[in-house]
Amino acid sequence: MFLQRPTTRAAGHFRTLTTTSIPISSAYPTSESTHLLHKLRDLCTRHHLQEAITLFHDFKTLHLPQAYATLFHACANSKSLQRGDALYHHMLTHNPFCANDMYTANHVINMYAKCGRLECARKVFDEMSDRNVVSWTAMVSGYAQQGRGDDCFGVFSSMVSDCRPTDFAYASVLTVCDGDRGRQVHVHALKTSYDNYVYVANALITMYWKNCCNTGGGDDDEKVEAWIVFDGMQYKNLITWNSMIAGFQQSGHWVEALNFFSWMRHDGVGFDRATLLGVISSLWGKNCDDASLVLQCCLQVHCLTIKTGFVSEIGVTTALTKAYSNLGGDVAECYNLFLDSSGNRDVVSWTGIITTFSERNPEEALFLFQQFCREGFSPDRYTYSIVLKACAGLVTDRHASAIHSKVIKAGFEDDTVLANSLIHAYARTGSIVRSKRVFDEMDYRDTVSWNSMLKAYGLHGQAKQALSTFDQMNVQPDATTFVALLSACSHAGLVDEGSKIFNTMGSNYGIVPKLDHFACMVDILGRAGRIPEAEKVIKEMPMEADSVVWSTLLAACRKHGKTELANMAASKLMELDPKRSLGYVMMSNLYCLTGSFGEAGLVRKEMKGQGVKKEPGLSWTECGSRVHEFASGGLRHPQGDAIRKNLEELVKQLKGVGYVPETVLALHDVEEEHKEEQLYHHSEKLALVFALMNSGHSQRNDGIIRIIKNIRICVDCHNFMKFASGLIQMEIVVRDSNRFHHFRERACSCNDYW
Repeated sequence: MFLQRPTTRAAGHFRTLTTTSIPISSAYPTSESTHLLHKLRDLCTRHHLQEAITLFHDFKTLHLPQAYATLFHACANSKSLQRGDALYHHMLTHNPFCANDMYTANHVINMYAKCGRLECARKVFDEMSDRNVVSWTAMVSGYAQQGRGDDCFGVFSSMVSDCRPTDFAYASVLTVCDGDRGRQVHVHALKTSYDNYVYVANALITMYWKNCCNTGGGDDDEKVEAWIVFDGMQYKNLITWNSMIAGFQQSGHWVEALNFFSWMRHDGVGFDRATLLGVISSLWGKNCDDASLVLQCCLQVHCLTIKTGFVSEIGVTTALTKAYSNLGGDVAECYNLFLDSSGNRDVVSWTGIITTFSERNPEEALFLFQQFCREGFSPDRYTYSIVLKACAGLVTDRHASAIHSKVIKAGFEDDTVLANSLIHAYARTGSIVRSKRVFDEMDYRDTVSWNSMLKAYGLHGQAKQALSTFDQMNVQPDATTFVALLSACSHAGLVDEGSKIFNTMGSNYGIVPKLDHFACMVDILGRAGRIPEAEKVIKEMPMEADSVVWSTLLAACRKHGKTELANMAASKLMELDPKRSLGYVMMSNLYCLTGSFGEAGLVRKEMKGQGVKKEPGLSWTECGSRVHEFASGGLRHPQGDAIRKNLEELVKQLKGVGYVPETVLALHDVEEEHKEEQLYHHSEKLALVFALMNSGHSQRNDGIIRIIKNIRICVDCHNFMKFASGLIQMEIVVRDSNRFHHFRERACSCNDYW
């Protein structure tokens, strides 16, 4: 049933309107006032609102309902609440007879509604002695525009018992309806035949799709209802078709979106910018095992945009760029798309292309940012945050420091979002001290600020500092806060502290443990050798374990030699993520550690048969202003011969002070000296030697060698770095895929617990 007409009236500071009749001499304009009315309307049409109000006050003969209505309409269009409010009080004080005019009162309601003062609009509405369909529609649309669903539906429910709603009223209330209320409105529209109005039908389609998306795209009833409305429409406009495509896109049905677009093309229906944005956007969140298929579809849509000229639309170009990036397409293609928009590039498009490169080529992202600035654009806070994200992927913090200076010069030094980005960027580039300095200097810290600092401490193995910082936290923690805390405890081996946090996060803070929290607990217990407890956590989880949980358990089993359980974990991991090499590699390593070289060979053979390739080990170090990349097993660097020669000499020196190569994970069917040679060519060793060769002009003058590695550092390289730090008397900082390792005086900040 529809809600009943409300009987309560909103409180306010307005005078109660009386039903005094309007004097005829005042209601109808004279020839002079007619001329002034034309002038007043002309000023309002040309958006000269202040001049119009001045004219109104200069001539009392203009104080007519028509003049007030004209000015209220202009105030509504320009969102001039202060002027509109003053004008309304002037009318109540000096011309109360105008306030009783329904036409004028409707304009007052509309003005207050469009300016967001719905309490005032409702006060005027409630005090009207008579209302018409315009009065009701103004209130319905006002509540709808502000997203106040209960109020909107309540007024609409009362409206249907007072007058026949318009198509605009139906469409307005549908924008704020959930599934149940939307169906009620739909039924009423069917009874009044308004469902045949294209404007109402389009709103119904959008409403059903919106509610489908609110249920995770899994409510078949909502999808069917949208289709029924679409099929039943006698006349469809482009908005109708776009609404269907938008529905498919928002609910994650990319195949249906593309098929629907093909249907449009086959039926000769035109398309516009909104159509293409819906189709392209549907590819971003695609759910398909064959990414190459989706990428091919993206290429076809791209070709169509070129043929039709829409590729010059900056919004379309930006959407294509994002799609190519998310689908793993060639970033060069993204850049070519960006160049195609020459002459139409703006801050948004620049930020879009910088975002694409920040995730896959941080150096190129910084180059683009420099070009962006050279072309005279002024970065906004979002652009700076993206650039800082790119800086976080680089070897040293000098780029983050340079952007930090620009942020201060631009006047954004007090911006919380950018401060949070700086904390992250400095932490990821090895400068925990600078992260802490930014954090300490913030005037206001939100939850993200505290979380960023907690993550920074965890990343650098400073769990005690993370726990101390959490004790000082003066804002409500969220789920991410506890992931950061549990990760910090895991990296430092703080089992009791981590267990206490996990067990009390619900009772003390109202945070229900999610998959990430359970994965952290499996890691905490597994690293500490408490494998049965870790397994118990997985069995008692209220949700299915994902690949992260199983890989975490597998890593613990490998570390502590639990072959049988490791086999089960590896099987689960391969089942969930069959194309990932991690499960195969870890099982092979475990067999090697336990001396089961035959089984290790079988795992590698199965891996090869499945077409799974191990992720190559890559390392990067910075020399001067250039980043150098090294791949394990290869010496393609221009200084390759010199690196090999210096590496051999360094190994001899390290062996002289106690370094013993860990050859157990090398292939068992080769000579021991060849096993050692395999280890010597790990990428981080090559990067270290190169940095030492160029120590006069590499890194910064702070006595630290910085290296980034894309995968977890192996046991042998960890030992190598420890001995090397003591021999060369320099700090070596290695960031692997999990954390930072600070090597000083033959010791590591991780205390060999990684």
